[in-house]
Amino acid sequence: MTEQAERAPAGPGIADQRRGQMLQAALDVISERGFADTRIADIAERIGISPALVIYYFKTKDQLLTEAIRHYEDTWYADGKRRMDELATAAERLQEFVAMNLLPDGDPGLASNWQLWLDFWAQAARNADVAAVRRKSDERWREVIVSLVHAGQEAGEFADIDPQPFSIFVSALLDGLTIQIALDDPVVDPVSAYELTMRYVADRLGFQWAPGDREQGTAPAVRAGVRTGVRTGAGR
Repeated sequence: MTEQAERAPAGPGIADQRRGQMLQAALDVISERGFADTRIADIAERIGISPALVIYYFKTKDQLLTEAIRHYEDTWYADGKRRMDELATAAERLQEFVAMNLLPDGDPGLASNWQLWLDFWAQAARNADVAAVRRKSDERWREVIVSLVHAGQEAGEFADIDPQPFSIFVSALLDGLTIQIALDDPVVDPVSAYELTMRYVADRLGFQWAPGDREQGTAPAVRAGVRTGVRTGAGR
C-alpha cells in the first residue's frame, strides 16, 4: 500500500479501527521498551503501516502516549464497572476494585506492563496534556471509591466514615504499591500488596475480611492487562 493510499480518507469505521490498532500498538511497544526508547517507527512496524500514517493521526509521540493512556483508561473503566456491577455487595465490589488494581491475571507476558505507568507518571510531570489525563483518571477512580463507600454505608455494610479522605488515601496507597511492584521490590509482590490494602480497607470500613475470601469471588479485571476485545496493557 502506498503512503498516499494509507492516508486517503477512510470511513468512520475504518478510521476508528486504524486508530485503535495504533493506540494498542503504542501501549504494547511502550510497555516493552519504555517511552524514551519508543519511536513512531516502532509503533508503525508493529502493525505493518508507515510512520507517516501514525503521524497523520497523532502528530507527535507525546500525543500518542496521551491518547493511548486515555484509551486504556476508558476501556479498563468500562470493563471494571461491568464486573463490579455483577457483584452483590459493596464489600465484594470494593474487593474487586482493589484486585483489579494489584493482582495479575496469570499471563507472564503482562509483567512488563507495569512499567507503562512509570512512564505515564514521569511524562505527566513534564507534559500538560498528559498531566490532564492523569488528573481526570485520578478523579474518576476516587469517585468510584467514594460511591462504593456510600453504597456500603447505605446498605449497613460499612462504618460511618468520611469517604472523601478515605478515597484519597486508598488511591494513593494503590499507586504507591503499584510503583513498588513495577520496580520488583523484594517485599512487595502483587498478592502481598493486595492483602495489605484489603486489611486496611476492611479495618477502616469495619467489615470482616480474610485472604481466602476472594477465592469465592470472580477473577479480577486486572489493570495490569485487561482483555476486552482490544488488548490493553498496564498496571496501576
